[in-house]
Amino acid sequence: MKKVGLVMRKIQFTESQGPRVFADRLKQICKEFGIDIVFISPDRHVSGYDWIPGYEHEKGDLVNYDIVLDKIYSENIDHVIYTVSGFTYLKMFIKNSVLFPHSFPDPALTGYEMMKPFYQMVDKAIVQTEFLKRELDSKFGVRDVTVIPIGFNESIAEKYFDPSQIVENRVLWIGRDEENRRPDLVFEYARQNPDKEVFMVFGGLRYKESIKRYKIPGNVNLQFALTQDEIFSLMNTAKVYWSCSKFDTFAMPLTEALAMGKIIVKPEHPCYDHISSKQTFSGNEKNWFELVNMAASLPKRVSFENRQYAFENFSSKIMKQGYRDFFDQWFSNTGTPEAELSVSL
Repeated sequence: MKKVGLVMRKIQFTESQGPRVFADRLKQICKEFGIDIVFISPDRHVSGYDWIPGYEHEKGDLVNYDIVLDKIYSENIDHVIYTVSGFTYLKMFIKNSVLFPHSFPDPALTGYEMMKPFYQMVDKAIVQTEFLKRELDSKFGVRDVTVIPIGFNESIAEKYFDPSQIVENRVLWIGRDEENRRPDLVFEYARQNPDKEVFMVFGGLRYKESIKRYKIPGNVNLQFALTQDEIFSLMNTAKVYWSCSKFDTFAMPLTEALAMGKIIVKPEHPCYDHISSKQTFSGNEKNWFELVNMAASLPKRVSFENRQYAFENFSSKIMKQGYRDFFDQWFSNTGTPEAELSVSL
């Protein structure tokens, strides 16, 4: 099998949230057409928390190049996907390196100024949305960009889909205890709407400690580090899925919520333009609470239009075809023997 390295931060591999889900899904689908995705991460100079002085992520990436390169060379890897800007300099050592960003230098994100210099070196990227493709071109002049969404697991979405289990007043939020994700807004919504049952799912166990700084209303149910099966099972019971983040590169839980037929409330930022179906409502801090309540009061308990939209645009089949085409072209253009990509999709 042809090996391709996937370079992510240690914390991304260890937490039950987007980057790890993406990594597992990529490994599984690529295995089907003869590519072994090898997980690579640094083991030192890393912190479990964001932006501790001296451990800011990009700094930590820079001082870990020796470990990362040793792992790449020991596996005889000559094609690498890296997901964080701090590893942009890999292209100085591994010619065939491509960025797949889980973050982006947007003012809405903590540390965006630190990311910007790294993006000046990017020459090839895979992104999840047309919005990011336009941003890479307009802000950094990167034109060799392929759009491949992170596909949801259709079998899980089919397994847990049962509209009879929906709780009419249940609102679901999935995210991290980070300022960009605005969990404070969700706590305030729950406080002002005691008739609602609000479930909040945090991707890592570390957030059990950090959320202690909030006064948590009694109608909030907290969950941590759920498996994909647990997330889809819980999501099936909610009527409304609400995202109030400032910025996302893809917003995987939103696509999963669409697939489960949820009524969606999302930010009006253009980075969410791909989340666009009949029962998806965009707003901001001024009207989110009203939008969530309006969504909860809709006569419809489930949106089959949202579900169909998700299956047509974000299924794992689409992700598989995207990577099959990408690797076929990437290996051909770099003179590497093509992998066996003949498995039917």
